[in-house]
Amino acid sequence: MAEGRGCRGGSGDEGEMKKVALMRKIVERQDPCAKEVDDLTLRRFLRARDLDINKATNFFLKHLKWKREAIPKGFISESEIQNETTQRKMFSQGIDKNGRPIGVVLGCRHNPSNRDLDEFKRFVVYIIEKLCSRMQGNQEKFAIIADLQGWGYSNCDIRAYLASLDILQNNYPERLGKLLFVHVPYLFMKAWKIIYPFIDNNTKCKIVFVEDKNMKAKLLEEIDGDQLPEKYGGSLKLVPIEESLP
Repeated sequence: MAEGRGCRGGSGDEGEMKKVALMRKIVERQDPCAKEVDDLTLRRFLRARDLDINKATNFFLKHLKWKREAIPKGFISESEIQNETTQRKMFSQGIDKNGRPIGVVLGCRHNPSNRDLDEFKRFVVYIIEKLCSRMQGNQEKFAIIADLQGWGYSNCDIRAYLASLDILQNNYPERLGKLLFVHVPYLFMKAWKIIYPFIDNNTKCKIVFVEDKNMKAKLLEEIDGDQLPEKYGGSLKLVPIEESLP
């Protein structure tokens, strides 16, 4: 699948920030916790609803409710996701050419037979929060390399994939900058056909399937060699996400 067309640009303008200010007044009136949220966060929710203040307001208020229930302590600790971290399937190292922190997931290490869905959801939140903590300056997005080398039926987990997508789209809008699938087996495309209808258009246009024959060249278009993991021809070692530094 080629990268989609029609993705929105990331630049803001004065009109956008006026809408953010109006949105703030509404959400703070309905949920005082909104006062703790910065304007950039509100802008991401606004952009995810194509600058429609009413839709963005409802979207954001649902997120606040979710956050209180899903992250009651304000963070996910490693002790809450031990089954997931011991699989050594998620890594974080380097930045791409746009300054976005990079996460690498090794799909063949995911074990659905030993998976608790609630713990998996906590793990997804942990991953996203960790990647966001590595953002520098005005950066608001991260990039993911999804490596499916060795992936097979024993790794297929549609419920977990849809849960990940739900968390990303409904609670971290405008955070994903690029998702690069590499070493994609034909078998995976059967699962992809089930997942694809649940992906919103703004997310679809950030997804790229990289052909094996062009993999290194394509990755180097996105990521400088000194920021690319060794296993893809770069110079960085993969660091488990729980060991990565902000």
